[in-house]
Amino acid sequence: MTVPVALTVAGSDSGGGAGIQADLKTFEAHGVYGASVLTLITAQNTRGVQAAHALPPELVAAQLRSVLDDFPVAAVKTGALGNAGLIRAVADALRGRELPLVVDPVMLAKSGDALLDSGALHALLHELLPLATLVTPNVPEWEALRAAGAADTLPLLLKGGHAPGETVTDRLSAHGHHLTLCAPRQHTRHTHGTGCTLSAAITANLARGLALPDAVRAAHTYLQAAIRAAPGLGDGHGPLGHHAAGLAGRSPCVAPGPVTTVSSSGPGQN
Repeated sequence: MTVPVALTVAGSDSGGGAGIQADLKTFEAHGVYGASVLTLITAQNTRGVQAAHALPPELVAAQLRSVLDDFPVAAVKTGALGNAGLIRAVADALRGRELPLVVDPVMLAKSGDALLDSGALHALLHELLPLATLVTPNVPEWEALRAAGAADTLPLLLKGGHAPGETVTDRLSAHGHHLTLCAPRQHTRHTHGTGCTLSAAITANLARGLALPDAVRAAHTYLQAAIRAAPGLGDGHGPLGHHAAGLAGRSPCVAPGPVTTVSSSGPGQN
């Protein structure tokens, strides 16, 4: 049987905790072959981003053609895209291919360093998000998208890690599916790459043929296990334990029901 193929289009984290590196580890943990298209290079560790360089849009477009013309890609995710030119190059390559697309609208690194320039939101809203099967913002990202004109009807997984309290709640509202997922807050500084890992796990599950609610539910459970399995590296926000597939237990709360749009005082995540 042919192994499922997933594609990540994202930046490189030299510390290995987020970006392309986290995505490929997550794909591997789910039994999915991972292909990658690099959008930007960062000098990064658990303490922050020391430098970043966006690749030329023409090179990103060439990478996309190379992968999509040869590999049977079953699902795609995007992460840090850097600028409007890169966003347009990615959207142009994916438009019309009808592949499941998970868009993680990465704007800031865990350290707070910017990974999307201020002029790129228009391209993100009008070029890439209309192609998305699912968009996975945290609350600060969702607030920025809404301020720029994003519709409440976007297929959305709103992540809950930024909210106060001992329970972290994520809410799915997409394609008629409504799901609330919650987990006890894990008090740890080792949460670098949680957003990348969650969106990559959803993408891997879609590549494996799971329906969207099942893909999200399984990814949520995997993420909790990966946080618990963190190797404890670095002096700052450390990476997760991406080998955690199979270690995940059942989510303590998985509930269907209506999902409402929340403000910055509500749920959020990495």
